[in-house]
Amino acid sequence: MTGTRTDEEAEALLRIAVAAAGEAGRLLASWRGEERPEVVDTKSSPTDVVTEMDRRSEALITERIRAVRPGDAVLGEEGGQTAGGPAGNGSDLGASDGGRPGRVRWVVDPLDGTVNYLYGLHDWAVSIAAEVDGTVVAGVVEVPRHGETFTAVVGRGAWLQRGGASVALHCTSGVALGQALVGTGFGYDSGRRRAQGEVVAALLPHVRDIRRGGSASVDLCSVAAGRLDAFFERGLNYWDFAAGGLIAREAGAVVGGLAGKAESTSMAVAAGPGLFRPLETFLTRLNPERDGQRSQERDALADWETHWLAGRERGRVRSYRRAACAPGANVTEFPAGIGHN
Repeated sequence: MTGTRTDEEAEALLRIAVAAAGEAGRLLASWRGEERPEVVDTKSSPTDVVTEMDRRSEALITERIRAVRPGDAVLGEEGGQTAGGPAGNGSDLGASDGGRPGRVRWVVDPLDGTVNYLYGLHDWAVSIAAEVDGTVVAGVVEVPRHGETFTAVVGRGAWLQRGGASVALHCTSGVALGQALVGTGFGYDSGRRRAQGEVVAALLPHVRDIRRGGSASVDLCSVAAGRLDAFFERGLNYWDFAAGGLIAREAGAVVGGLAGKAESTSMAVAAGPGLFRPLETFLTRLNPERDGQRSQERDALADWETHWLAGRERGRVRSYRRAACAPGANVTEFPAGIGHN
């Protein structure tokens, strides 16, 4: 986006995102129960949980966005993508599109760091990004327990609002790989975790240290604020890095994938300009995306074992039937594990 009108549009979208994220953050922070929030669902594994508060937060954010931008699409972690309804005139937003359907999409993670939230840890966030014509132009990451709001508009830098003050963000520079504090995260699939553990074990002797915060959006903002020198993770979803990636990039960091690819579910890496390439090169040599092949191999092995066991069971049944039909046989019970057919 270029030009005064489009800059104003991005700023208007950011104001909507900040207001919605702030309200959702207050809703989430209002939970004060002695017991953990109720887990209502799981996603990729039994440890990848969804709480009722995830859903309430997303519903609130969607409602607030649709109140002022009814024609926009919303992509949410819990609800998937929903199209907008009839558009309003949008004149009060200073937007050039008048809320026209299809041009603007909101990418929402209503509670990034659900496990942290579940356990009463403070590193969780509300993340909202606004796309225009497929490009993220504004983003906010609200971190209620730290009283921090990270924001960015494309081409206008990244900012941290805390305690009434607004501070421009700048990533670290001039940090060698051996002196870098690197953040990362882990998936929920056991095979992926095994590969990720191997990658971290190989990287650890070559960096200052490793941190695992539990919220990718917060980690990306930590890169933007210079609290981490770099961050990488495999298996993130778009809503995990849409806003945080923009904030890190606007703070001067390089954000991408491996081998010149864009950041994606396959791999997301963020680091200062001088650190990104050494880290990306090191990670590429470790083949951190190899768990996909391992998963296919494990599935193939599981299928083979299933068919082998089934074949073995059929063999037992055939052997029993031959014995039962033999002259003089007096078999009254099936052996354990063989049913009456």
